[in-house]
Amino acid sequence: MSDIVNLGRYRKKKARADNEKRAEENRAKHGLTKAEKAKYKRDMEKLASHLDGAKREDSD
Repeated sequence: MSDIVNLGRYRKKKARADNEKRAEENRAKHGLTKAEKAKYKRDMEKLASHLDGAKREDSD
């Protein structure tokens, strides 16, 4: 006798693989460029320094 095959399992496995492939393509297409990452980092550092400058001193 042959083994019983669950076709639903294979269908779902193929769908997951297709979704992962599409997600990988979208990450590559919509990811940030090196310049955008550098600008984001500069902006966050500027914001952090601005917030640090506005802090009150502790009165221990």
